[in-house]
Amino acid sequence: MNKTVNINLANVLFHIDEEAFKKLQRYLEAIKRSFSGTTGSEEIIADIEARIAELFQERMESDRQVITMKEVDAVIKVMGQPEDYQVDEDIFEDAPKSGPAETTRTKKLYRDIDNKYLGGVCAGLEHYFGIDSLWIRLIFIFLAIFTGFGFIAYILLWILVPEAATTSQKLDMKGKPVNISNIEKKIKEGYEDVAEKVKGVDYDKMGNKVKSSGRTFFDALASFIMFCFKVFAKFIGIILIITGAATLIGLFIGMFTVGILDVIHIPGIDFYEMVNATGAPVWLISLLTFFAVGIPFFFLLYLGLKILVNNLKSIGNVIKFSLLGLWLISIISLIVFGIKEAAAHAYSGSTTVKETLYFPAAQDTLLIRATSGELFDNQEDIGINNMTLSYDENGERVLFTDDIRFDISKSSDSLSYIRIRKDANGSSTSDARERAGNIQYSYTLEGNTLSVSNYLYTAIKNKVRDQEVRVTLSVPAGTYLKFDAGMRRYMGRVTRYDRDMYRGDIVDHLWLMGNNGELECLDCSENSKGVRWNDDDEGRIIIDQEGVDIDIKDGGDSFKLKIDENGVEIKSDDGGR
Repeated sequence: MNKTVNINLANVLFHIDEEAFKKLQRYLEAIKRSFSGTTGSEEIIADIEARIAELFQERMESDRQVITMKEVDAVIKVMGQPEDYQVDEDIFEDAPKSGPAETTRTKKLYRDIDNKYLGGVCAGLEHYFGIDSLWIRLIFIFLAIFTGFGFIAYILLWILVPEAATTSQKLDMKGKPVNISNIEKKIKEGYEDVAEKVKGVDYDKMGNKVKSSGRTFFDALASFIMFCFKVFAKFIGIILIITGAATLIGLFIGMFTVGILDVIHIPGIDFYEMVNATGAPVWLISLLTFFAVGIPFFFLLYLGLKILVNNLKSIGNVIKFSLLGLWLISIISLIVFGIKEAAAHAYSGSTTVKETLYFPAAQDTLLIRATSGELFDNQEDIGINNMTLSYDENGERVLFTDDIRFDISKSSDSLSYIRIRKDANGSSTSDARERAGNIQYSYTLEGNTLSVSNYLYTAIKNKVRDQEVRVTLSVPAGTYLKFDAGMRRYMGRVTRYDRDMYRGDIVDHLWLMGNNGELECLDCSENSKGVRWNDDDEGRIIIDQEGVDIDIKDGGDSFKLKIDENGVEIKSDDGGR
C-alpha cells in the first residue's frame, strides 16, 4: 500500500504516488536551480510546469488515476534533464551543446500570428510546406480574383486552423521537439507567454525514435502499405475539400444572385412567381436550399481538412449541433413547401360556357379562322409548361399560352352552338374551378366568319396551373365549312371526318357536315384519302387504303418498304430483299 499526495501543477489537480512526487519535486527544483538568474526564468519555469501537466493529462485515463513513477520517468524522458543543457547566455549563443541531438518532428499546421498580415494563415502555411509566404499570398489573391475560391478557402482556414499562441505550439509549428532547451530558446527569442494547454498531440508517437536496423521484410511491407494508405487518405481529403468548397462557392453565388434578382426585380426571377403556391419569398427558399445542401458539404469539407491537417482545431459540439438543427429545420421547411406546391396541382376543375351562334340566313360557307393579339408580341422569354409572361392592353403582367384545341361536331337541332370549356388545376376542386373561371378567352362572329382566339390568358396571381381551353363548334347537317390555314395546329382529336389524313390537313379542303356527324370532304381526290408525301429527290411516303408504300432516298442510297395484301417487302440500295 502506497501513500498518495495531491498536487497543483499549472492549476491542474493531480493524485501522485509519494515516491513519484519526491522524484518530480527534485526534478523541478533542479530545473529552477539551472535557470536561476536567467532572463525570463519565471516564464520558462511556468511553461515547463504547464508542459509537464499536459504530458500527465495525456497519460491519464481518468481524473482519479494516480500518477506513478512510470509516468514521471516518461515525462522526464520527453522533457530532458536540466544538466543536459547549457543555459549560460554566452554559451547558448556560441558554444555547441552537449545535450541530446535534436530530431526534427512532424510539423503541425498553425496560424503564425507573429508574422501575420490578416489572420496568419499564409505565414503558418509557410512553416508547414516550406514555401515562402509571399508566393502563398499571391496564390490566394489569384484564386480570389478569378475563381472566388481563394477568399472562401482563406476564411475557412482562418476559422478552422488554430493560432500558434503558446511556446509549445510555436515549436510544433516548426517541427521542433518541445523540451527544456527549446522552451528556453523561444522565450529568450521573445515569444509570447505559454497558454494553458496543448491539445491533441501524441508526443510519445511523434517524439524522437531511432528505427531499428534489423527490420524484417514484413515490417518493411507493413510500413509501405501504411504509407500507401496515408497517401490515398490524403488524396481523398483533397477530393473532399475541392468538392465541398466548390459546392459551397456555387451555392453562395447562387443564393446571392437569386437574392439580388428578387430585391431589384430583374426579369428572370419572375419564373418563381409564376409557379409559387407557397407564398414564401424567393430569398427564403434560396436561403433554406443553401442550408439544406450547403451544411452537408461543409462537413464534407471539414472532414477533408481533418484528414489533411493532423491537429485541426475542432469546431466544437455547440456549432456542430447548431448546424445539425439548422439543417433539419431547412429540410423540414423545404419538404413542407414542396408538399404545398404539389398539392396545388392535386385537383382539376373546369367551367363551361355554351352559346348559340346565329349565322345569316343566306350564308353559303362558314369560314373559321384563328386570331392572335398583342399578347404574342409582348410575351417575354420566360415560361414553364407552355405558359409565358406577357402584358395586356393596360400594361399588366399576365400568364399567356396558346394551349387551345378546336373541334367540330353535329348539333342536335337546326341551330349552331359554340361550347368553351376552361380547365385548370388547384389545391381543391373549388380552387381549381375558380382558377379555370379566371381564364380569359374570346371569339367573334361577323357574318359567316367565326374568329376564335388562338390563345388564353389569366392574371399572374392565378399561377401556372395547367390552364387550357377546349372549343367545340356544333353545326347542323348540311353546313359547309372552310378553315383558315392558321387553324392547322389547333384542330382537335375529337373531330370526325371521312378521310385518313392528318387532322391538321383539314384546313386544305372544303367540308360538309354529314347527317352521321362526320365531315365529308368535297374537294378531295381519291389519292388524297390517306397520308401522302412525294419529293423526286428525297423519295415518297404513301399511307392509304391500299397499304403503306415508303421509298426514302439519301445521297443516292435508297430504302424501300411496302406493306399491302401481298405481304411485307423491304428492299435496300444494294438490291437485297
